[in-house]
Amino acid sequence: MAEIRNSRRFVIGYALAPKKQQSFIQLSLINLAKERGIELMKIDTGKPLIEQGRFHCILHKLYGEDWKRQLAEYMARYPNVVILDSPEAIERLHNRISMLQVVSELNVRSESETFGIPKQIVIYDVETLHDHRSLEGLKFPVIAKPLVADGSAKSHKMSLVYNHDGLSNLKPPIVLQEFVNHGGVIFKVYVVGEYVKCVKRKSLPDVSEDKLESLGGLLTFSQVSNLASNERIDDKYYKKMHLDDCEMPPQKFIADIARGLREAMKLNLFNFDVIRDTSLGNKYLVIDINYFPGYAKMPSYETVLTDFFWDVLNKNEGNMGKNLGFEAGAERLELSHSEERARKLVDDTGSEIV
Repeated sequence: MAEIRNSRRFVIGYALAPKKQQSFIQLSLINLAKERGIELMKIDTGKPLIEQGRFHCILHKLYGEDWKRQLAEYMARYPNVVILDSPEAIERLHNRISMLQVVSELNVRSESETFGIPKQIVIYDVETLHDHRSLEGLKFPVIAKPLVADGSAKSHKMSLVYNHDGLSNLKPPIVLQEFVNHGGVIFKVYVVGEYVKCVKRKSLPDVSEDKLESLGGLLTFSQVSNLASNERIDDKYYKKMHLDDCEMPPQKFIADIARGLREAMKLNLFNFDVIRDTSLGNKYLVIDINYFPGYAKMPSYETVLTDFFWDVLNKNEGNMGKNLGFEAGAERLELSHSEERARKLVDDTGSEIV
C-alpha cells in the first residue's frame, strides 16, 4: 500500500449518460485502474464543470452546446487537461454521410484486399423519397438509416427495404445505403488508441435477387449484429449458421484502416463495422463508425482501457507536465478532490467500493 501511496496518481473525471456509465464503469475497471494509480471519478453534470476541481483527463460522451461550452471553459483554465475526445471531432460521426467520407480519403495499401464504402444517398424530404429518379444508381435492397447518428434509440432504428413500396413507410431525413451480400457476418473493429480488436458477429442474411419480389416491403431492426428474434428474416438461417466457419480479415489490413481512421478523425475511442462483399471475396466495406462504443463487450476491456489511460496520461505528463507545474499537480489534485473522495465511491450497482 505504501508503494501505491507514494507513486504518481492521476484522476480521470468521467461524464457519461446513465446507461453508458452502468455498462462501462464496472468495479473491475475501477479496481484495475486504481492499481495503476488512476482514479476514475464521476463528474457531477448538475454542477458547473469548472467548479469540480482539477482533473488530469476528462472522459466523456455527452452532447449539446452547453457541454461544449463547459469543456472549452475548463480547457481555458487547465490547458494541459486531456479531453477524450474532442467534441468537434466527435460531431463528424453524428452525420452518417460525413462519417463515411473519411473512409474514401484513406490511403491503405494491401496486396490482395481492397476497401471502400457502399453506394449511398441522402434523402431530405418525402417528395425526393417518392421520386424514383432520385434513386438512380442504387439497387434494391437498401438499408435505410436516420441521417443523424447521435446515439439515441431513434438513431439506431433502421430498415432493410426490398423495393420501392417499402420506401413509403420511411421518414426523411434518411440515408439509403445499398445492401451488399456479405455472408451474414459483420466484423466489428474496436479501437482504443493504437489498440485494435476485430471480432465477428452474425448479421443480416444474404438476399438473392429472385426472392426480392416475394419479400415484404421492408424489415425494421435496431442493430445489424444483434437482431432480436422478432426482427430476424429467417430464424433457420441463424440456427444453422456457424461463425467459426467464417474467416477473419487480415489483421494488418484491419489495423491499417483503423490507424488511418484514427489519424484522420483525430479520435481515440471508436469502433467501425466492416462487411466482406461475397461477390468479390477480397473487398471490404466500412458501413458504420461509432464513437465510444460498448467496450464492456470486448474481451479484457478493463486491461485495454487501463493501459490506454496510463499511456495517454504519462505521455501528456512527459510532454507538458513541467511547464504547467504537474510535478506538484498531483498533490494539488489530491486537495481539490478531497471532498469528493470523502463522500465515497459508488459503483453502478449502488454498493460501496472499499
